[in-house]
Amino acid sequence: MPGRYLFAAPFFTNLSSRVISMHKKITKAVFPVAGLGTRFLPATKASPKEMLPVVDKPLIQYAVEEAAAAGITEMIFVTGRNKRAIEDHFDKAYELEAELLAKNKQALLEVLRQIKPKNVECFYVRQAEALGLGHAVLCAERLVHGEPFAVILADDLLDGTIPVMRQMTDLYADYGSSIIGVEAIAPVQSRSYGVVAGTAAGDRLHKLHGIVEKPAPEEAPSNLGVVGRYILNPSIFDHLHTLQPGSGGELQLTDGIASLLAQEEVMAYQFEGTRYDCGSKLGYLQASVKFALKHPEVKEEFREFLNNFIADKI
Repeated sequence: MPGRYLFAAPFFTNLSSRVISMHKKITKAVFPVAGLGTRFLPATKASPKEMLPVVDKPLIQYAVEEAAAAGITEMIFVTGRNKRAIEDHFDKAYELEAELLAKNKQALLEVLRQIKPKNVECFYVRQAEALGLGHAVLCAERLVHGEPFAVILADDLLDGTIPVMRQMTDLYADYGSSIIGVEAIAPVQSRSYGVVAGTAAGDRLHKLHGIVEKPAPEEAPSNLGVVGRYILNPSIFDHLHTLQPGSGGELQLTDGIASLLAQEEVMAYQFEGTRYDCGSKLGYLQASVKFALKHPEVKEEFREFLNNFIADKI
């Protein structure tokens, strides 16, 4: 009899989550933004890395817009010291709006007011110590209120015809399981990623069997690396509470997900779109060029500049 109960528990847990998902939309997103951004010093000495602009919008705004496009209306920022600029960015700027209104600059005024749509609310909680991504997510537990939620890392700027988080929330509506965004990586990159093991379960979809944080190339279970997009059921918090420090001496979210796998189904989704690792200088520069080439104000002149620049170097 005990064996039957042990076998049945994951099935009924998963069945329950599927039933709930038919009625429960993902309305909350957690943005861990307490990192120091050391790879971009000195630019990030006094300004958050999430406020680095790609053309004319900071990285964190792209992340919030992606969440809003997926129907998410509650944005939860896990902040740290020197991150006040993020709060100010999404706050109302009375003096600036009054100045633009007085000068009849309606277009700029509308741009300013669209930073935070009226149906979106922003909440902030401090991560007092840099103890890892798992700890950052745990800091948001009380604001999540026992609901399924998204986790979005602004460092990963994802560009898709359909916003990637929208792709994932649509999948969640069908499966009700926690979902991790993944992409194919070169073997030599495995030391920089969580790497998943799984079996195909549909188009671009894999049922997870395991997940390892930053394995050596010869120990990586697959070529699918975790990127900064997650949808997690609230049961993840039970596992985060019991985490021991892992890779780098931090509480790793991947370790919490590995523990969650013992109790319920977790899926990995190879999203449709392009990822720019804006936590690195090269990825940030690549994103700046790509987004400039499709920006309505500058794309034509910028393309001409690039063409002339390349021609001069040949």
